[in-house]
Amino acid sequence: MKIRSAFLGASLAVSLVASETTLAQANLPIYTNNLVNAFQDWSFSVTRNFTNTATVYPGESHAIGVQVTGGGGALSLQFPPGFNTSPYASLSFWINGGSSGGQRVKVGGTVANSVQSTFSVPALATNTWQQYTIPLSTLGVANINNCSGIWIQSTTGGSQPVFYLTDIQFNAAPAPAIVHLGVDAAAALRTVDARQFGVNTATWDGNLGNSQTIPLVQQAGITTLRWPGGSSSDTYHWLNDSTGNARFRNLATNLGAQVFITANYGSGTPGEAAAWVLAENKTNNCNFKYWEVGNECYGTWENDTHAIQHDPFTYATNAVTFIQQMKAAYPTVPIKVGIVVVPGENSYVNNSNNFAINPRTGTTNYGWTPVVLSAMASKGVLPDFLIYHYYAEYTPTNWEPNSPDSDPFLLQIAGNPSPGGWNDWASAAASLRQQITDYIGPVGSNIELCVTENNSDSGAGFGRQLTSLVNGLYLADSTCELMKTEFNSYLWWDLRNGHNSQGTFDPTIYGWRTYGDEGIIDGASGLYPTFYAEKLLQYFARGGDMVLNATSDYLLLSAYAVQRTSGALTVLVINKDTTTNFNAQIALTSFVPWTNATIQAYGIPQDQAVKNGLGAALQDIATTNFPTAGTNFTWSFPPLSLTLFTFAPGPSVLSALSTQPGQVVLQLQGQSGAPYVLQSSPDLTTWTAISTNRLVGGTLNITNLVSPDAPQQFWRAVWQP
Repeated sequence: MKIRSAFLGASLAVSLVASETTLAQANLPIYTNNLVNAFQDWSFSVTRNFTNTATVYPGESHAIGVQVTGGGGALSLQFPPGFNTSPYASLSFWINGGSSGGQRVKVGGTVANSVQSTFSVPALATNTWQQYTIPLSTLGVANINNCSGIWIQSTTGGSQPVFYLTDIQFNAAPAPAIVHLGVDAAAALRTVDARQFGVNTATWDGNLGNSQTIPLVQQAGITTLRWPGGSSSDTYHWLNDSTGNARFRNLATNLGAQVFITANYGSGTPGEAAAWVLAENKTNNCNFKYWEVGNECYGTWENDTHAIQHDPFTYATNAVTFIQQMKAAYPTVPIKVGIVVVPGENSYVNNSNNFAINPRTGTTNYGWTPVVLSAMASKGVLPDFLIYHYYAEYTPTNWEPNSPDSDPFLLQIAGNPSPGGWNDWASAAASLRQQITDYIGPVGSNIELCVTENNSDSGAGFGRQLTSLVNGLYLADSTCELMKTEFNSYLWWDLRNGHNSQGTFDPTIYGWRTYGDEGIIDGASGLYPTFYAEKLLQYFARGGDMVLNATSDYLLLSAYAVQRTSGALTVLVINKDTTTNFNAQIALTSFVPWTNATIQAYGIPQDQAVKNGLGAALQDIATTNFPTAGTNFTWSFPPLSLTLFTFAPGPSVLSALSTQPGQVVLQLQGQSGAPYVLQSSPDLTTWTAISTNRLVGGTLNITNLVSPDAPQQFWRAVWQP
């Protein structure tokens, strides 16, 4: 929130709330000398100038000049995907009637650019700045998850003289006194897939083969790689790049990584792709299992030399041939082949010559995915997986004056339900699965859903957000939300990319670097916050672990939980606010922890240590001991932070249920899902492992044979992670 000094005779503050208090949480600006936080101009029947300098608030460079040209004209400022307003209490702005004054306007909150409720502003004063603070409840958009923005609309039937606006923002609500986080270890959602910790590699990465790459990728805990990377895949001819392929092959095989290879659909042939399969899996013994037919072939930005470009039917017809020839190339090593798709039946209608009729709804659809799926089904050849790419933002190099990046919206988007826009992972997965069911039927139930590209911004202009702590939090949040869906892979874009300073560096964007970069590694060995976020995730979950249901009653403090195959419980908490410590009460259900837990954290102190050139240890994940863990405790989470708790299961209890000659029946009580090694000893000194037992419930009866010649026998159960 900006702090104003009083300008006697020039400004008048008018508030519609009881009092204005200092709020620790961050506000959500809409206009601060330019549009920010990805709000867009959807105005109608008005002439507007977002860079007006004729009348501005003292000390500022710009204000919005608005002249109504028709009845009901409105300044409409929208964030089309919609956002959650629960962290905000009111809308405020400064308005000036200019040299004419007397204009009559009303303010409304919107959902899908449709006004919910309005507040009428008194006639504007001449050449006087007035501030209005209006509760969101008055505007009909309090505590909803799909607010799209605001209207400031004329209430007269005709034109009105120009008036001016500045400092438009949603004001933060008071921070909750306590946030309630919960984890139920008995509420399993799915198994973690090892392919959910991946990164793209690029052909232009000059450091891919250096001595530091393998140790850094290992340090980050990356288990899956993709090659050759992005849109270049559709211009890439593998035979012409023996050096690059050798570097990637060395990286992938030394890591033991699972690999996605993208075949050239745009300018390549099925035969070329089949020869690549043969070369990697027979000649080089790589056993690369996952292969993609092209990259984002629905997009006009993608290279496509076919007679009908970016056409779903043409793509489907060719994909069938790609799949057939690639699978036949070296069947000794079975491969899986995927195709590119998008959520939504009417997304990317590139050619109306072909369509698909949905047998469930009876609707005719021309979108990319329905046409591709139905065409492939009609030919009797199906993909093994569908490939989805998602970027939350797009920043062109000429983005001014409307900043398309938003820190708060980026940190909302992964988990904020958007069934009409498919911006969150759950909605996207649901849309793709429904299309498989509709256009392929039951035979498509084994088709996997995979994400092989994600980052916050895919634009040509890389801004500060890409290299900021916020993007690290987005990577962690996005990974964890995706793990709760049926997407079985998640590959970040990318390992190394390069500097770019043509994006947004607006003051509303957190961070300190003077450039953007989509990579997690800077040059040979520099490390961005996204690297450390990926590194922390390896301590949170690995393939084979169980994703649990974790809950939070506050939007800006997210919680995720996993029960490791070792039986340990990990809980990751993300504070998404830039300024506020949130105090939380954490309740663990169906899990009794050992009193001594481990806490690992990454956030502002580590990021600032990089900025200030402090030691490597201060830049890395901080690890501390938590000696008083229990099933219910409180913790304070600092702003913009990742905090990971690792709880070992509490002590087990081993008792004798019955004894008889030659055997004893023991009862083991412990944590469900945890493995315990039953050991025996004749003297309490030398112990021998008898069996490893993983508890399904809280108890397990174990029958052990006892030698009649043994004078005494002892048993114990030991948790071994």
